[in-house]
This record gives sequence, structure tokens and C-alpha cells, in this order.
Amino acid sequence: MTITVAAPSRAGIGSGALACAFVGASVPVSGLLVAYPLFAGQAVRYALGGVLLIGWALAMRVRIRPPQWRDVPALLAVVATGMLGFNACLLAAQRSADPGLVAAVLGGSPLVIALVAPMLARTRPAVRALAGAGLAVVGVVILSGGGSWHGPGLFLAILTMLGEASFTLFALGPIQRLGGFSVAVWCHAIATVCGVLLAFPLDGGFRAPTSTEVIAIGAVAVLTVMAFCLWYRCVELLGAGRAAVLIGAMPVSGLIVSVAIGAQPLTVAAVVGALVVASGCVFGLRS
Repeated sequence: MTITVAAPSRAGIGSGALACAFVGASVPVSGLLVAYPLFAGQAVRYALGGVLLIGWALAMRVRIRPPQWRDVPALLAVVATGMLGFNACLLAAQRSADPGLVAAVLGGSPLVIALVAPMLARTRPAVRALAGAGLAVVGVVILSGGGSWHGPGLFLAILTMLGEASFTLFALGPIQRLGGFSVAVWCHAIATVCGVLLAFPLDGGFRAPTSTEVIAIGAVAVLTVMAFCLWYRCVELLGAGRAAVLIGAMPVSGLIVSVAIGAQPLTVAAVVGALVVASGCVFGLRS
């Protein structure tokens, strides 16, 4: 049986897959910034990303739509929970939990999005998208190996997962009204200002980064910009429920980059988990 996929769906799947690949690839790179002040690093990262976005808009003559007052709370929520809060919880969780556990819990975000997004739109969740998201979550658990924790490790991992889900859920309204590119620009601007304001009381200000940190900040900024625009474009075309299935691909791309740079070995469990994640994505996104 031949399954046809409309051009918008193909574009949405391609955009979402690339976005998740970029985010997954950025995780090992972000590990190089553990010693750099948390909010100062995020301020620099998002400031650089904002400059890249504005430069692209000027070069391609892309209109940046100004937000309305009703968009401001949602944009602030995206920045607070899905950007600054997500990164803070991600780093804090890994201090009291194995990376495998954090990745396994983070893999639950597709199910949260697939359940909550239709409820916000007052529709029923798509059964196929839910099943695909569930299969992707199983693959992430196999891929990450479960892991262990102590103290607040599990709680922080759950907060990280909720931050990942909120990055999409809070942005749904602004994306519909402004478009994904404009939402990315305004979120980067807000995150830069908030990062600067938090850096002085919480980080003690800024310090000059090392050469390795300069490369890492630049790489993460570029990957984040591309992921931002591609992911919100994916949500525009597919809807949040179907797009959520693709989040399962993030740990897979992170595994590939980690193995490529020698940060971890390639195991049978990792390969099996990656195949299960891919199966969940294919099942959940089939027309």
C-alpha cells in the first residue's frame, strides 16, 4: 500500500527532524560550558542568536511582526520555563542524577505535549500521535539506560521535562498570530535581557570565556537559532500533537554526536533504543 504525504506535512516533518537533531547535537556541546556562569552564558548565547536572526531577517527581507499585549505573557513563559528555566534545571538535575535518568524522564515530554496541546485546542488527542509518542518514550528509556538519582535528582529531571514541553505549549498562540520566526526573535530578545538581569545577582556578573567556551557558545547559539525556527515551523505545519513525536529524536542525535566526539561508547542498548524511537516517529507521523 502506498502512503502519500502532502507537501506541507513533508516540510513539517523535515523541519521538526532537523530541529530535534540540532537540539540533540547541542547537548554534548553545552557540556563544555558547565564551568561558565549559568545565566551569563545564556545571555551571551541568546544575544548572539538574536543578532543572527535579525541579520537573516534583514538579508532575506523577512518581516518581524511585533507582539500584541496578549502575546507577552506567553512569550515570557516560554523564556522562563522553556529556555532559561529548562537549561538551569537540566544542569542542576545532572548534579544529583545520572544523565541516563535525566534523558529518560525528558523523553516523556512528547506524551505531555500530545496530551495537553489538543486539550488547549479543545479537541481530542490523536490516537496515532499518542501511540507514536509513547513508543518514542520507550525508545528513549532504552537508549538512556534508565539511570539512578539521589536527593532532588528525580524532581529536577521532571522539571526539565516540563520545561521542554512548555517550550512548545506556551508558544502555540503566539506562533499562530506572529509566525514561528517572529516568536524566535522576540524570545531571544527577552531571554537576553532576563539573562543579563539574573547574571549579576546569581552569577556574580560576567567573566571572559576561555577559547573552548567561546567556540561552545558560538556553536550552541547557531544550533539554537536553527532549531528554534525549524521547530516552530514544524508546529505551524503539523500541529503540536504530531510534532511532539519528533522530540524522541533528540537523544538519538545527541548519542551520535557524543559517540563521534568520543564522549561515550556505542552500545547495543543505544542502537536498539534509537531504532525504537525511529519506529515511534514513523508510526506517529504516518498519514
